[in-house]
Amino acid sequence: MRISIKTAGPFLLLTFVYFIVGFLTTVNGQCQGPLKVAFLSEVTENNNSLTTLISFSFFLGYLLNSSKTGRMMNRLGYKKTLIRSMMVMVIGVAFYLASALCAEYCSDVTINIGNDKVPIGYFVFLFGSYTMGTSAAMLQVVINPYIAAYPLPGTQAVQRMNFTCAINSIGTTIAPFFVTAVMFSGVPLDRVSASQLTLPFLVMMIVIAFTTWTTSKASLPDIEGTREEVSDKPRRSIWSFRHLRYGVITIFFYVGTEVGVGNNMNLHAMDLMKQGYDLSPALLATLYWGGFLVGRMVSAGLKNVAPRPMLITVTVAAIALMTTSLITENLWLMAAVGLFHSVMWSCIFTLSVDGLKEYTSKASGIFMMGVFGGAVFPVLQGMLADSMGSWQYTWLIPLCCEFVILWYGLIGYRKAAKDQIG
Repeated sequence: MRISIKTAGPFLLLTFVYFIVGFLTTVNGQCQGPLKVAFLSEVTENNNSLTTLISFSFFLGYLLNSSKTGRMMNRLGYKKTLIRSMMVMVIGVAFYLASALCAEYCSDVTINIGNDKVPIGYFVFLFGSYTMGTSAAMLQVVINPYIAAYPLPGTQAVQRMNFTCAINSIGTTIAPFFVTAVMFSGVPLDRVSASQLTLPFLVMMIVIAFTTWTTSKASLPDIEGTREEVSDKPRRSIWSFRHLRYGVITIFFYVGTEVGVGNNMNLHAMDLMKQGYDLSPALLATLYWGGFLVGRMVSAGLKNVAPRPMLITVTVAAIALMTTSLITENLWLMAAVGLFHSVMWSCIFTLSVDGLKEYTSKASGIFMMGVFGGAVFPVLQGMLADSMGSWQYTWLIPLCCEFVILWYGLIGYRKAAKDQIG
């Protein structure tokens, strides 16, 4: 069956926006290493903990704003919520820009934390990270249910999700080299400066503002049957659906391990490089996020594979690779986990909202709250690394997350009889 540009237009538009979300999410995470040098080089206590707060602030936006966005979308519709979400993204990049300007012109202004003096620009970047995380949460609350329900001929929901996530992965794959080669201009990691961020962030802010304006002019029809009518009184609580409730818990652990590997692997590599290991943090990150791209592209072409067996298979493979990497301290094996992480998001989301019909928009907002796991587990890893003096056995934390995902694939996804909606 042929698919016209008119038919696929809204699908492609949201897929492009999802690319931007993936790109900026990874840019935020990949800034951890350079900003550790630029802002926290004089910090002697809790260095890793403060560094991982960048990811914590980003994912805090998911916890505090996802469910609000679900309610907003239920009231205003997809397009108006999408535009508001992109405007928040522009504001987030503006705070990034402000942090660079603080580093350039207010470098002497510091805040004391214990015995350390932390530059004010670091805290401005943290707030920008929170704002950017809020925007990413809002956009995903809109995009995920729209893509899952969009009537694109000849496709299944999990296929559409995997394709959109694959385009998202192009952004996450190129972002590490964008950070090292463009934002920090290839300067060695021990000599980076936060002031180098000014021009890249200014350009990004202009590009996203222009994209927001063009998106506001595009056609984005609503999808019937995925939102409650404002006048309707909900028949039941969104939390009463067993498979959604456990799906939120599972995505909490999934994003914890995804972000833990994607961001903290670089910090581990930086420590090993000090011991004489020949590693490239940017290459490791690119291989990890590149694995997402490959896995999602391949899975997008699989028409007859159901999400549950797919989730179980890739989780078992990820557990095997992560365990081997932990024992041998081989970060190249850890980077390969990205190939198996690639389809977990789409599988978990598809299983979580299966059969929810008019509850889907609210469910998306609730589901995205679970992304806060990306704030919790990487910071726990950083704190454990500070206390142990090594990253090696901190990988037990994301490994435990993998077992929770496996449990959902085996048992947790099952819908209760009362969850069938007529």
